[in-house]
Amino acid sequence: MLIDTNPQKIDELLQRSVQDILPARAELRSKLLSGARLRIYIGTDATGTSLHLGHATNYLILEKFRQLGHEVIFLVGDFTSRIGDPTDKSDSARKQLTREQVVANTKTWLDQVRPIIDIDNPDNPIKILFNHEWLAVLTFEDIINLASNFTVQQMIERDMFKQRLADNKPLYLHELFYPLLQGYDSVAMDVDIELCGSDQTFNALAGRTLLKKLKNKDKFVFVTTLLENPKTGEKMMSKSQGTGVFLDTDAETMYGAVMAQPDENIKQLFIDCTRLPLSEIDELLQTTVNPRDTKMRLALEITSMYHGKEKAEAAKEQFVETFQQGAVPADILELSAPYTENLMAAGVVASKSELRRLLEAGGVREIVSGVKLEEIPTAIDEPMDLRFGKRRFVRLLP
Repeated sequence: MLIDTNPQKIDELLQRSVQDILPARAELRSKLLSGARLRIYIGTDATGTSLHLGHATNYLILEKFRQLGHEVIFLVGDFTSRIGDPTDKSDSARKQLTREQVVANTKTWLDQVRPIIDIDNPDNPIKILFNHEWLAVLTFEDIINLASNFTVQQMIERDMFKQRLADNKPLYLHELFYPLLQGYDSVAMDVDIELCGSDQTFNALAGRTLLKKLKNKDKFVFVTTLLENPKTGEKMMSKSQGTGVFLDTDAETMYGAVMAQPDENIKQLFIDCTRLPLSEIDELLQTTVNPRDTKMRLALEITSMYHGKEKAEAAKEQFVETFQQGAVPADILELSAPYTENLMAAGVVASKSELRRLLEAGGVREIVSGVKLEEIPTAIDEPMDLRFGKRRFVRLLP
């Protein structure tokens, strides 16, 4: 396999959307320039059916490695999913899944990433592996031997573990096995590089430790940036919480979800989730006065990547009609009286208190006139088209 050692491509690969490279960026750069074919992987636990733009950041980088000629592995964590990577919620462990649930969750994954990874490339295809293959056959003796490479002190250095202990919250024994087993993935696949988000650095370094001890081989840990709101520090995308921009949605939903992102997220989404050159992104951010226009370009760019330019343009037109010109969506939800009860039954609002908060905040408006409602009527003589929040539309019927 011919390896591309173009310095410009390698430098861009090592800088864009990269938080850190361990043990050293310069060392990996030298390795890539040498022409050696490296084996790189990223693992994703199948805790849900949908992937989001946070995952896509890593897959875009993975595709760059593949285009340079390196061996790329898409690892499905079908075994580790059943343990559950310890959650960053300080008071609970993740719910454990059955293997049947995990396998069902992965069914659409490959279709979701095909627009950004050339999975079936005839010259250098992506390799798809499942860690159940090697983790399920480990004996208890094997686990004991693997565990002997770490101390308890090393394991509880993980930030979320430390916090739970400090807060006197439960830390379950099985959660300590997660870094151990994810680390063993690196040994089983004999990799040269692991690609991961910054929230997975601890687990990736566990793999570096095991690979060094068991095979006397060094592994690079390629840490990518997380999509985080620069003002709040919160994750923009969360698979477990169901928030963000998901890859398995239609063009209209994807476009609208990008437009719903706060203005402060625009720059990082351009850098981490599109293929636009950085120079073009800088120029766009500097010359566009209205953040809405910049975000519309972002939404069009991202939606085009996953659905094609034609569908993305149609999604843009629908968005402009609905949100900027006050048009009524063709598929608007229709509800009859009693309105408040049926709004809750349909999931438009979760409770009467949420509805009250929306009304008090001016979050319920007539679609065409834009007039704010102070209360939901109990009876009407003609249909009333309303918008709840940013993206929920309802027609109340007499």
